[in-house]
Amino acid sequence: MASSESLLLVTSQQDSFSDSCSNSISETVRRRPVKVYFAVCSGFLLIALYVAFVVTDGSTPKNGTNDETIVETRARLAGVSEKRVWNVFNDRNGEAFAWNNTMLSWQRTAFHFQPQKNWMNDPNGPLFYKGWYHFFYQYNPNAAVWGDIVWGHAVSKDLIHWLHLPFAMVPDRWYDANGVWTGSATFLDDGSIVMLYTGSTDNFVQVQNLAYPEDPNDPLLLKWTKFSGNPVLEPPPGIGAKDFRDPTTAWKTSAGKWRITIGSKVNKTGISLVYDTVDFKTYEKHDILLHQVPNTGMWECVDFYPVSKTKHHGLDTSVNGPDVKHIVKASMDDTRIDHYATGTYHDSNGTWVPDNPSIDVGISTGLRYDYGKFYASKTFYDQHKERRILWSWIGESDSEAADVQKGWSSVQGVPRTVLLDTKTGKNLIQWPVKEIKSLRLTSRKFQKKVRPGTVVPVDVGPASQLDIEAEFKIKKDDLEVIFGDDSVEDDKEFSCGSSGGATVRGALGPFGFSVLADESLSEQTPVYFYVTKGKDSKLKTFFCTDTSRSTMANDVVKPVYGSFVPVLKREKLTMRILVDHSIVEAFGQGGRTCITSRVYPTKAIYGAAKLFLFNNAIDATVEASFKVWQMNSAFIRPYSTADDLGVSSST
Repeated sequence: MASSESLLLVTSQQDSFSDSCSNSISETVRRRPVKVYFAVCSGFLLIALYVAFVVTDGSTPKNGTNDETIVETRARLAGVSEKRVWNVFNDRNGEAFAWNNTMLSWQRTAFHFQPQKNWMNDPNGPLFYKGWYHFFYQYNPNAAVWGDIVWGHAVSKDLIHWLHLPFAMVPDRWYDANGVWTGSATFLDDGSIVMLYTGSTDNFVQVQNLAYPEDPNDPLLLKWTKFSGNPVLEPPPGIGAKDFRDPTTAWKTSAGKWRITIGSKVNKTGISLVYDTVDFKTYEKHDILLHQVPNTGMWECVDFYPVSKTKHHGLDTSVNGPDVKHIVKASMDDTRIDHYATGTYHDSNGTWVPDNPSIDVGISTGLRYDYGKFYASKTFYDQHKERRILWSWIGESDSEAADVQKGWSSVQGVPRTVLLDTKTGKNLIQWPVKEIKSLRLTSRKFQKKVRPGTVVPVDVGPASQLDIEAEFKIKKDDLEVIFGDDSVEDDKEFSCGSSGGATVRGALGPFGFSVLADESLSEQTPVYFYVTKGKDSKLKTFFCTDTSRSTMANDVVKPVYGSFVPVLKREKLTMRILVDHSIVEAFGQGGRTCITSRVYPTKAIYGAAKLFLFNNAIDATVEASFKVWQMNSAFIRPYSTADDLGVSSST
C-alpha cells in the first residue's frame, strides 16, 4: 500500500500550469498554427515587417501564463470552427516538449476508430446498410492539420473492427471546392439513401448539397453521385454566408413531407432553421425556427431525435407521440461544447420547447453529452438492433507540432447507445455499445476497503488498454458521523473544474482510480467521485477526471473535467472506465455523466503504465468492488477485394 503523499504532491513543474487550467480554457481554446505575414515595400533597401495581430481566445489563466495565440488560418477564413487549431505552452518563453517516437507511437489508440494517418474531425452520415455499418468522417488526406477536407469512409460488421474504403466524396465541384463538410443520411420509404451535406463553395459560401449512392445494390456504397442541381439550399436572407451548415437527418411530418433543420446564428443568438421537402431537391423554409437560445453563438452539427419515455430501445427519427420526448443537441462554436436538452416537439408548426428553459441548449449550466474532450457529435438510428448510436469527434489536447511529428490527429469516441434516463426523466443515459465487450481478454476481480488518505496499487499487468467496472460504497458509520458533525462545513460551491482536482481533500472524497500512472505517481490521471454535504445535509455527488498531472509535457492542455451526477436513493456509486492509450472515457452512474479525456504520459507508457485505487477523503472509508479486463486491439485496416463480404440481404 503506497503512501497518500504521492497522490497529494504536485511537482513544481506542473503547479503553475494545472492552476491555470479550467474547463472553460480547454473548451474555448483551439490550436492555431502561428503564421507571420510579410509585406515587402519597394524602395531603397527599405523592408517593412508586419507581425500578425494576436488575440487570446478563452479564459485567462489565474497566473497569467496563457500563451494561446490566434491568427487567421485557412479554416477561420472559411468560417468553420476547428476546423481551427491552437497552440498551448506552459509559459510564454517555454519551448515545446521534446517528444520522441517511442512516446508518440504509444499514443496511437488500439480500439478507437482513426484513419491510418493525417487529420480527422466530424463524424458524418453514419448508417447501417445491407449488413454493414458505414462511417463517414471529415478527413484531410494531405496532412495532420485541418484542411483539404474530403469524406473518409469505413465499414464494419460490429462497430469495432473497421475496413477503410476509398473516399466517398471529394471537393470536385464549385459548390464544395473548399471542402466537403458535415452531413447526414436519411433512409427514404423505399429503403434508398439520400445524403445531405454542407459544401464550402469556391467563394467560401456554405451551401447544402444532395448526394446518393451510384449503385444501391452495392453493400459497401463505394461510389456516390452528386445531384446535378446542387446546391439545393443557400444561406437565406439574414443568415451569414459562413453561418449555414450541417443539415440533420430528415424526419417525416404528419403531412407526409420530410423535414430537416440546419444550424446557424443571428448576431449572438444560436438558431436552428427548419425546411420541408418532398424530394430533397426543392425546399420550403419555415418562417419560425425549431428553436433559438440568445447568447449561445453559432450552432453547428445540430441533432434532433426522439427518445422513448417508457421503453429501453432507440427510436427511428420520425417517431412521435405521447410517450416520446425529443432531444435537441447543438455543438457550440464559441465554447466547443456539445449541449443538449429534452423537450416537446410540435409537428404542426415545426417547433420544439425545452422541458426546463433554465438548462436550455447552450446555456452554461445546461446538460452536456460529455464533460471532457468531445465535440461535433452525431447520432443515427440503428434499425438492425433498434438502438440509437452516438458518434463523437475526440480532438487532441497536445500541440499541433506534436501532431505533425506523429503524423495524425484526432480519434472517434467508442460508439455509445443513447436512451432517456427513465428513472430521472430528465437526462440521457450513454453507454459503450455492447460489442466493445468482444475485445475483453483476461480479467481480475477485486474487493478492497480503502481507508482515508491511502493509495492502493492494483495488480492487473499492462494498463494501457483496460475496461474497468466498479462500485463504491461509503462506510455507513462514517456517513452518520459526518452528517451529525456541525463542524463539517457544507460544500457550497464545489465544481470539478475549479476545485483543485484530486489533490484537494474533503470529508467524503475524492475517491476512485488513477489510470495511466507511473510507479511513483508523478504521472497519473485520477477518475473519481467527490461527494459533498449540502445545506440540507443531503449528499450531492460529482464525477470528475483530473488530467492536470497526466503528463510531464508542457505543451498539453491539462484541465480537470466533470460535473454533478444524479445518484438516486439506494443506488451505489458506479463507474466504468475505458483506457486506450491516449484516450480515457469515463461513465458515471451508468452513463448519466460522461467524461472523455486525452492524456499524453511521458513515463506511464507501455509496461510502465499502472493502475491505482485511491481514497483521498479526510474522514470516510470506502469499500470498492471492481473488475478489470485487459482489452484486445481492434482490426482497423484498409479494405481488400480478398475480404469476405458476408452480406445479408436486409437493410
